[in-house]
Amino acid sequence: MISVEEALAAILSHVQPLDPEQVPILDAQGRVLAEEIVSDIAVPPFDNSAMDGYAVQSAEVASATPESPVKLDVIDSVAAGSVAEKSVLPGTAIRIMTGAPMPEGADAVVPYEDTSDFDRPKDERLVTPADEIMVRSAVEARDHVRPAGEDIYVGERVLAPGRVIRAQEIGVLASLGHESVSVHRRPRVAILATGDELLEVHEPLQPGKIRNSNEYTNAALVRRTGGIPIRLGIARDTRSDLTNKIRSGLEAGADLFLTSGGVSVGDYDVVKDVLGSEGEMQFWQVRMKPGKPLAFGLLEGGVPLIGLPGNPVSAMVSFEQFARPAILRMLGHTNLAKPQVRAVLEESVTNSGRRGFVRVIVSQQGGRYHARTTGEQGSGVLTSMSKANGLAIVPEGTYQVEAGSEVVVQMLDWPEVIDL
Repeated sequence: MISVEEALAAILSHVQPLDPEQVPILDAQGRVLAEEIVSDIAVPPFDNSAMDGYAVQSAEVASATPESPVKLDVIDSVAAGSVAEKSVLPGTAIRIMTGAPMPEGADAVVPYEDTSDFDRPKDERLVTPADEIMVRSAVEARDHVRPAGEDIYVGERVLAPGRVIRAQEIGVLASLGHESVSVHRRPRVAILATGDELLEVHEPLQPGKIRNSNEYTNAALVRRTGGIPIRLGIARDTRSDLTNKIRSGLEAGADLFLTSGGVSVGDYDVVKDVLGSEGEMQFWQVRMKPGKPLAFGLLEGGVPLIGLPGNPVSAMVSFEQFARPAILRMLGHTNLAKPQVRAVLEESVTNSGRRGFVRVIVSQQGGRYHARTTGEQGSGVLTSMSKANGLAIVPEGTYQVEAGSEVVVQMLDWPEVIDL
């Protein structure tokens, strides 16, 4: 039996970021960049006004005050998206809108509110420039001007490989003229539930049978993590059926296999046997509770297989500790840890001595996090996961944690930390 850390290290040693694919930039949200983005343009590409106002020569209005304004002749008007047809000369000004290119000869912008034009009705201000304006405040060169390249300069490395693409990165890509971008492709994850006791969800219950919840839980977890679930259905407790299902997953191009059940010590737990014959067994059993019977190995072509336990809580907890980091690594992420907080435990809990993962409800009280259990902690009580928003971690070698103790809690529902 190995530790949680040893098991995770072994799994991740056989997992690498997947090859890149080109996708439209809107489809890249949440994906990991697989190329370097270097700008071949300046952003903005020209000096432009940061204000609605008047483009002027700053030296002409250096003495302007409210008590002693400076008069200028208005010779033109320029809006965003157009270019001034005239140049600013001494004694003149050009009305300018935010984002419009600075006219030749101008080196500053006087805001509307610092001119006599501010006294006019707004509709007149925006439609017909006055023949002259009185400037009531001095400006210095470059005041209220956004210079070319203020955001991005030509040749700048704007985004590096490994960056998680968010809305703001999509905006940057669009500003640089990228319609598509290279990202690591999403892993295809084959999901297989094993056991003669399993029924499809639409089938009526029968004596000794249960419905196949693990397939749906694992598919949802894969999808939430960013993978593409390939549901292979139920494999019965025979070597031939399990072997055929695994081979069909390989034919479907699976990058990772997730099985549930068949990895314990029972007479019909065949995943370990088939893994040994169809590939290479790496380890079996981890010092954790729930989730001790976890298998890991490599199938044909080095495709990793993680054999999750059959009990639904054990399967979910094991997914969070091992399958989730593997999928994130395949997606190109470098931050694989779940968000954690330190919380005060509101009740005593017992532990097996293995690494414990206790289902808890975390709340904030008086500036501190507090955690209370969801009740019955059996590995078959799936509603204990439904009620929980965190997993309190009990260290190995600990058999009792007293109420009032501080524990580390993995938060189940918090957004992942973005790789920047």
